[in-house]
Amino acid sequence: MKIRPLADKVIVQRLQAEAKTAGGIVLPDSAKEKPQRGKVISVGPGKVLDDGSRSEMQVKKGDEVLFTSYAGTEVKISGQEYLIMDESDIMAVVEN
Repeated sequence: MKIRPLADKVIVQRLQAEAKTAGGIVLPDSAKEKPQRGKVISVGPGKVLDDGSRSEMQVKKGDEVLFTSYAGTEVKISGQEYLIMDESDIMAVVEN
């Protein structure tokens, strides 16, 4: 199944949570926080502006991003979990 976001929506796949702390302590699943970092899977065409044109999206497919704690709506597609969120919920693009 393919999914295509509309307007200024972005589909993000959350990156895996760290299994160990910096000190080497192994964390059980119940103690792991959901990461606020993910990979952009798909982006919409952009928000329609008052003059009828579309705004350009600032993120693109493949970008690694940081997003707010309660960003987006979780959905499950073909056994994979994704977040569908507004582009404004994304705080930064991670550049290596």
